Amino acid sequence: MSPQPAPPTASPTQNLLLGGRVILRQPAKGYRAGLDAALLAAACDASPGERVIEAGCGAGGALLAAATRRPGAIFTGIEQDPEALALAKENLTLNGLADRVKVQTGDVEAGFKALGLLPFDTALANPPFFDDPKALRAPAPEKTAAWMARGGLAAWTGFLLKAVREGGRVTIIHRADRLADLLSGLGGKAGAFQVRPIHPFADAPAKRVLVRAVKTGKAPLQLLPPLILHPRDGGEKHTPEAEAILRGEAELPWL
Repeated sequence: MSPQPAPPTASPTQNLLLGGRVILRQPAKGYRAGLDAALLAAACDASPGERVIEAGCGAGGALLAAATRRPGAIFTGIEQDPEALALAKENLTLNGLADRVKVQTGDVEAGFKALGLLPFDTALANPPFFDDPKALRAPAPEKTAAWMARGGLAAWTGFLLKAVREGGRVTIIHRADRLADLLSGLGGKAGAFQVRPIHPFADAPAKRVLVRAVKTGKAPLQLLPPLILHPRDGGEKHTPEAEAILRGEAELPWL
């Protein structure tokens, strides 16, 4: 019996971000940029002329949104999945951002030095949420790389610390229950932590945290006011504050 041909890959979908200012083509199946990417982009505080790197940029959801929010900064995205990388390059052209945003192949576990790049002013990441494949199975094989960090969270914090200059900033969005691990992983060479909890509802525990650290920073840790995503009354999908952020009308500022 002759081998059966592989099923055709589903065509990418096209979505609009920041109230239609960003067009994102991304896989119909597998990892898709969502709320976490939008919040990470809103927390990017790069000044004009600064260089920003995103580790694990996927198809470019956070990268494109951050670059659109910060038109004076220069961005580089690193991605190891060839399909996601190809879509990211397509999205750069589609959004007219190829003049100051680039993407290239790279593996976080191999370390920043392997990229041959100069340190950046700021680094962004939405690391895979899990690092023990025995504890959790990804919901689909095509999502495994996005859900499972092969080198653990330590590989990501180590990469990000090496990726920025002294005084550079690292911004991460992750599960709230991994906050201690984030602070521990970054704390050896970074400080001046600022932590913003992200709550699904005002009366519910935080599910996400945005963490910003400064390499060689010495200021005390600051716990910032939380972002509440949804109202309990169900009248609107998002709170006015969250809706303004998603539409690109507001940022998630740092002190």
